[in-house]
Amino acid sequence: MSTNITPQDLEKVNPLAEDFLPLLGTDYVELYVGNAKQAAYYYQTAWGFEPIAYAGLETGRKDSVSYVLQQDKIRLVLTSPLQPDGDINKHINAHGDGVKVVALWVDDATKSYEETVKRGAQSYMEPRTEEDKNGTVVFSGIHTYGETVHIFVERKNYHGAFLPGFMPWNKSYKTQSAGLKYIDHMVGNVGWNEMNKWCEFYAKVMGFAQLVSFDDKDISTEYTALMSKVMSNGNGRIKFPINEPAEGRKKSQIEEYIDFYNGAGVQHMALATDNIIETVSSLQKRGVEFLTVPSSYYETVLDRVGEIDEDLEPLKELGILIDRDDEGYLLQIFTKPVLDRPTMFFEIIQRKGAQSFGKGNFKALFEAIEREQEQRGTL
Repeated sequence: MSTNITPQDLEKVNPLAEDFLPLLGTDYVELYVGNAKQAAYYYQTAWGFEPIAYAGLETGRKDSVSYVLQQDKIRLVLTSPLQPDGDINKHINAHGDGVKVVALWVDDATKSYEETVKRGAQSYMEPRTEEDKNGTVVFSGIHTYGETVHIFVERKNYHGAFLPGFMPWNKSYKTQSAGLKYIDHMVGNVGWNEMNKWCEFYAKVMGFAQLVSFDDKDISTEYTALMSKVMSNGNGRIKFPINEPAEGRKKSQIEEYIDFYNGAGVQHMALATDNIIETVSSLQKRGVEFLTVPSSYYETVLDRVGEIDEDLEPLKELGILIDRDDEGYLLQIFTKPVLDRPTMFFEIIQRKGAQSFGKGNFKALFEAIEREQEQRGTL
């Protein structure tokens, strides 16, 4: 079962990337959480993810438990410790719930490991093979920013529900899809003056190329600013924007994240949909909270972006933002943090040809985030 993304928009090759590391897509994203059972229920009921696999005491695992959920090509793994101490407990104590693993689907996990380590990656997991009655999977892994890791997953010889050691998880409770399709991009927040270091890491170690960059003139308000560069692999299926703080009058969202997460980490996942109005309407009805922008945003937005297919009124009611580039336009909206700490959140995005990331919405978006920060007393 692959999580390769298929829309034509994202099949465009990035000609600047040196694709010695062919990546077929995002295999899964694993979050370390305090209570995986309850987190799984949240992602089922609020987000429409289907339960597909489970590992824990019933499968012979004594130290941790993992629930695997999927919606179309998005696969989440929620893992909690079953014993005191250990790496998972340390991660949760330091960071709260958060992304530990961004797993990448590859044809050859051993070659992926060798190619990245010889270019300077720090080893997280040497190549190893696991098997059960459904076949074999080869894993390897490297460290990236903060305590985040990339695991390379070679699953061409495996036909089970998820991975060896997991059993199918078929619940009688059936969830309703929210129309989410695949991970469009994943954003990492890093510390002061670390953006270029990690962009160079993705270029040198993984063969990525820079798609676009934004400086503090592009991403700033009266109070805060940040810098960002977007790195992409050769086939365009994996996109990692990297953010760092920039000097401002008050504490930026990146500083707030790093303070509460205690270091660099994954800030948000952008999940793609083919109908953002239906998706956001569904998520709102299930209790997912989104950032809002002033209604005045919609008074001039069409002057900026031109004609769109959608009626403006439902976009305004839902708070969906609009932006355009040379290739088309996009629709996007951002949730409030989905955890107690103001760290991780989600973006919902629908691309109508646009390959960009909503530069025209940055000011309105970050002012909305600042209003939330002010309420939290962290601005």
